[in-house]
Parts: sequence; C-alpha cells; structure tokens
Amino acid sequence: MKPGNYRILLVDDEPDILEFIGYNLTREGYTVYKALNGKQALGKAREVLPHLIILDVMMPEMDGMETCRELRRFPELSHSIIAFLTARGEDYSQLAGFEAGADDYIAKPIKPSLLLSRVKALLRRSASAGEAGERVQVGNILIDRERYLIYKNEQEISLPKKEFELLALLASKPNKVFSREEIFASVWGNNVVVGDRTIDVHVRKLREKIGIENIKTVKGVGYKFEV
Repeated sequence: MKPGNYRILLVDDEPDILEFIGYNLTREGYTVYKALNGKQALGKAREVLPHLIILDVMMPEMDGMETCRELRRFPELSHSIIAFLTARGEDYSQLAGFEAGADDYIAKPIKPSLLLSRVKALLRRSASAGEAGERVQVGNILIDRERYLIYKNEQEISLPKKEFELLALLASKPNKVFSREEIFASVWGNNVVVGDRTIDVHVRKLREKIGIENIKTVKGVGYKFEV
C-alpha cells in the first residue's frame, strides 16, 4: 500500500514529541492520529483501527505497558502493530514490553530518518504477511493468515501479531528445527535489535495459549513445531 493508506496512532503525554514525530510521518505521506494518554489511545485506536501504534511507556494515569495490554484485548486491533518508543532501554523494560504484547521496542533518542526506516520495515513486514491470505492446517491447529487468527479444535484463538508470526513460521515446516537466528530474521527482521530472551518470552506465551504439546525446544539450537 501507499503511505497515505497506512494509519498510524501516536501516543505520548508530551505534545512537543507528538508534534515532531507526527510532522515527520505526515511529511512522508502517512495518515497520523494522536493521543496524549493511554485512555485517549484506547478510544482513538478502536475508532480509526490503525495499522501501527507508536506508544510511549512513561505516561501518567495509564502507562504504556497497561495501555498495550488493554489494546491487545480488542479483537478488532489484532492486526495492529504496537511499537514502544521510549527512553527506557533496559533489558527488563524491553522484556516487559514484549510481555505486554508489543511487536517492537525503539529507544529514544532516535533520528527521524532511522525512525521512518523502522516504521517502513514494520509496515512492510505486516503487508507481506497479510498478502499471504492463506489458511494452513497443521494437526489440530488451523492458521488463518488473512485474518490473523488461530483455531485449535475449531476454537478461535486471537494472538498478538508477533506471536502469530512466530507460530506461523514454526508451523510452516512441521518438525523442522528453526534456529534462533532464523526466527529473529523472519519475525523481527535483521534491522530490529531485541534481547536474547525475546523469543523465549513469545514461545512461553504461545504455549500458554495453544498448549505445550506442539512447540518443542531443541537445546542450543532453537524451536520446532512438532506434529
């Protein structure tokens, strides 16, 4: 899609940051919406159904982590990418962000050109995944790539985008062992820097939702979807 067809929601309690980032994204051609806090973000997100939500962590009343968790409760936002943009770059903070359901974690300060590059990469991977538009049956699990939904024994399961992409990758070649490097490159992209435990966090959350019988750990190598 052209940039103008993409809707981006910016959430930050500092108007100057909203103005600066919004200006750069608008100049690039994106349709930009803004929210000054988490509560505003919940309402605006459900109204405009953004393709990408760029979310600050440190906000009053409802912080970014809580806002992210609430956004992930809405099925209509299951396709939305959520990226934290924050000055907090500690490993534990990144892990908390991924635990909350974020797809990416971008550290401030960042040059506008680099931020635009990250935005393009996130939206490009999202579009590529959406274009697959196929339903894949693996054992008792059906993966609907077009709607980003999982069905286990005909029961619908909605997953955050990165969890879905991880499951879809592993299930694309049952019993194949995917190395951690392969998973990082396919799900997060080579230009996204994430902590070593990121995959482990997503695998644990997947196992909680779809069961532990399919996703197996191969020590020292990576993971596989076993059927």
